[in-house]
Amino acid sequence: MVVKMLSTIILYCLFVKVVTGIHVSNLNDSCLRCLCHVAGCDISHGCTDGYCGPFYISRVYWVDAGKPTLPDDTPERKEAYEDCARDYNCSLKIVESYMAIFGKDCNGDGVTDCFDYMMINHYGSACSTPLYTSPLGRRRLQLYQQCRFY
Repeated sequence: MVVKMLSTIILYCLFVKVVTGIHVSNLNDSCLRCLCHVAGCDISHGCTDGYCGPFYISRVYWVDAGKPTLPDDTPERKEAYEDCARDYNCSLKIVESYMAIFGKDCNGDGVTDCFDYMMINHYGSACSTPLYTSPLGRRRLQLYQQCRFY
């Protein structure tokens, strides 16, 4: 019970840190550029098949991230998700918020780093399956290797 309560408090604190602009551990500019590269990073991408913007963000991902919006916008506005996801800077807020909530060590190496964030973007929070097990996963591994920033 104590562990569950501590986990909830930690997740809440991480969410508050992102909302207030405090840095999420290991999610730096290089990692965000790499996550964008792996997702396709087409700055001119509108919305296709329910995925919008350079990170190809779904509405569910946006909702799970806390519904970030463009300045002076409101999440209740019908187009708020699409407009934020299509805007590079706003889509960064979505990814940062999502990772603050769902970020974890997916590959079991004891560190939550950009590779884990890339796996989370591929699988969601159930991210322990190796990426090489699917064609899209292998493609994302290849793209990730192209943007190695360590």
